[in-house]
Amino acid sequence: MEARHAPLARGLAISPIALIDYMLKLICGSTLRITRGESGGALAGENIRKLVELMAHLRGPDGCPWDREQTYDSVKGLMLEEAYEVVDAVTRRDFDGLEDELGDLLFQVVFYSRLAEEEGRFAISDVIERIHAKLLRRHPHVFGEVRARNAQEALGSWLAVKAQERGAEGKQGQNSVLEGIPASLPSTLAAYELGVRAAEVGFDWAKAGDVLDKIEEEVRELRRELAEKPRDPAARVEEEIGDLLFAAANLARFLRYDPESCLRRANQKFQRRFQAMEQEMAKRGKKLRDCTLEEMESIWTDLKAQEAP
Repeated sequence: MEARHAPLARGLAISPIALIDYMLKLICGSTLRITRGESGGALAGENIRKLVELMAHLRGPDGCPWDREQTYDSVKGLMLEEAYEVVDAVTRRDFDGLEDELGDLLFQVVFYSRLAEEEGRFAISDVIERIHAKLLRRHPHVFGEVRARNAQEALGSWLAVKAQERGAEGKQGQNSVLEGIPASLPSTLAAYELGVRAAEVGFDWAKAGDVLDKIEEEVRELRRELAEKPRDPAARVEEEIGDLLFAAANLARFLRYDPESCLRRANQKFQRRFQAMEQEMAKRGKKLRDCTLEEMESIWTDLKAQEAP
């Protein structure tokens, strides 16, 4: 792994937002190698040019009626869908699928850039140039005088530049390290990002055991709310469940895992086992709704044992 890829180093805590931001910079920034005569960069640049031209044609008078009707808001769902399909392909290590899904995601970037260009706001070339400039700016440990000796120092340098950028933005009203987190993020990723931002200024647990203690504390508080039956039980219980989920998401962050991926895997595991239980009962000529809880738990336990390494 090259030093300039330090924020992607295995085992380092970096938020999904920063990871996506970083990867887009690497992907788009590589297209600027055309001027250096690199055949790979030239090919990438030519292919992006063809994609941009195709998008312009699709939005043009002789293009696709559906594409012409799309707006900033209507494309949002497609962007999210493609991003999640990329994540799913990565999780499954489906590299053929990943190549395809990355193309779909890139097309959404080109789509948004085309919408903005039609309004005279910016073009895809501006997007690429802005990414390239930011990538250079955030790597003083590569392009500056002081070199990072390891991945941790590289990440520290990256975060220091980000902090300086936030400070400059604060002059225009953005003066909190927690500002700028998209409201549309899944709650698990928002919790992760909040924890990452707070940790950047030293507000974090000292060790994983402390986070586990916090989770146990939240469980006790939830038990107490359920037992005491307060005047507004729904609001109090919802708050305590939220505190518990927030602490669990930050345990994942502290251990350098993405909580969204953790929960996705857990969902997939539950679905796999549940459907296997349905199939087992079908072999016995029964449906789950006709089984006792004891029967289902027995089969569930057997299925878990079969999956154990």
